[in-house]
Amino acid sequence: MKIGNVEVKVSILAIAVFVIFTIFLLVASVYSTDVRSQLIWMIPGLFLLLVIPVALNYMSRSQYADVAPVYEAEAKTVRIRMVNENMIGKPVRITGVVEKVRFRFLNRPQFIVADRSGGISVKMFTNPVEEIHEHDVVEVLGMVIRRYVVVGDPVINCVSIRRTGKATVPAQAR
Repeated sequence: MKIGNVEVKVSILAIAVFVIFTIFLLVASVYSTDVRSQLIWMIPGLFLLLVIPVALNYMSRSQYADVAPVYEAEAKTVRIRMVNENMIGKPVRITGVVEKVRFRFLNRPQFIVADRSGGISVKMFTNPVEEIHEHDVVEVLGMVIRRYVVVGDPVINCVSIRRTGKATVPAQAR
């Protein structure tokens, strides 16, 4: 779904919660003697179960779109091996191959991106503009943060990830 210039995607988890609670509503209304009072509260509740995830996704994606040009101008291009604790809080640009994609179904994907110098976790708090798959060559713009807020190894909080090509995959890896 598109709202303004922002493509909004609802996670499969939010849809599953909506379906489960819709089934609960139907079962409750069949066995209830006071269906009217239940519907007054449950139908707006079901509506909010869809509207809130859409609104949060819209706000995240629009904020990322607004901040991406700032990162584009300020980000320093680095090799993955160079990302360390001293860079926490600084915008960076890396280029590498996506080795693994996790948590896409939650609209909070995490990519493992590697170049010849090493690999790093790249976290996003909303879906990227374009679909990113394993073995894609990507350019990542983001800020170096700690994995667990105050502790952990450095990771990249991604603002923008875009495909620049497709890596050649050896036959045994396919």
